[in-house]
Amino acid sequence: MFVTEPGSSPVLRLGAASFGYSDQVVVSHVDLSVDPGDVVALLGPNGSGKSTLVRGVLGLADHLGGDVEMFGVPRDRFTDHTRIGYVPQRHSLSASVRATAEEVVAVGRLPHRPWWRPASATDASIVREALATVGLADRARTDVATLSGGQQRRVLIARALAAQPDVLVMDEPTAGVDLASQHVLADVLHRLAARGTTMLIVTHELEALELIVNRIVCLRDGVIDFDGTPAAYAAHELAHEAGRHHHVHVTAPTRGDGRGPLRSPQVVRGRTGGDHA
Repeated sequence: MFVTEPGSSPVLRLGAASFGYSDQVVVSHVDLSVDPGDVVALLGPNGSGKSTLVRGVLGLADHLGGDVEMFGVPRDRFTDHTRIGYVPQRHSLSASVRATAEEVVAVGRLPHRPWWRPASATDASIVREALATVGLADRARTDVATLSGGQQRRVLIARALAAQPDVLVMDEPTAGVDLASQHVLADVLHRLAARGTTMLIVTHELEALELIVNRIVCLRDGVIDFDGTPAAYAAHELAHEAGRHHHVHVTAPTRGDGRGPLRSPQVVRGRTGGDHA
């Protein structure tokens, strides 16, 4: 297990950690540490294991090996779940459930009081502040079913913020919304980063978040193949692309009678084992 000095615990620390479902390993031997104040973008092609890694950290996927610590506590002994705010990839604000934005965000306060105790003035104030943080103070009494996809995503971020967590874990917060909504969401995350909020963000739209994140972690085929600054990641991707183009060879179909090619040569780009279209 890890040895953690008092007062220096990372928010998250993984040591050779593996996650998956039943006995199927999806992410293997991951070493990762997220410190307070970090804003980490978790990148990778579809099927690389990004969501499984996040779900494994949260206890929603099977922990199949290695060590996992949350705030210096082994994951299987960690109980202070209000310290982690989670915004899932697929939102659950169904049109069949009638609720206002304020009511949805207020759910984030439930873990902080017994089920039988009514919401306090403090709870109401925190809910209002969370809605204001995501730019929806004027939609507090609006039925969430009438909000746009981007607005619903912001309601879910506000719900997570209402729990006053120490870290926000977000799975594709900008996915499935239009470009304008992506920019609004990016502004919200920028304000949170400026406040020192620790964030782990699974994303495909790095461009929308490039001025927010201070670190990029990239998964390929279930393993980490990059962990560093955005500037270093740009160089890494250039090298990776150069490696792809290095595997270019020319083929030409022949007649089968030894008299040469039938037509002009074709360029065939080879792929390395870790590359995904």
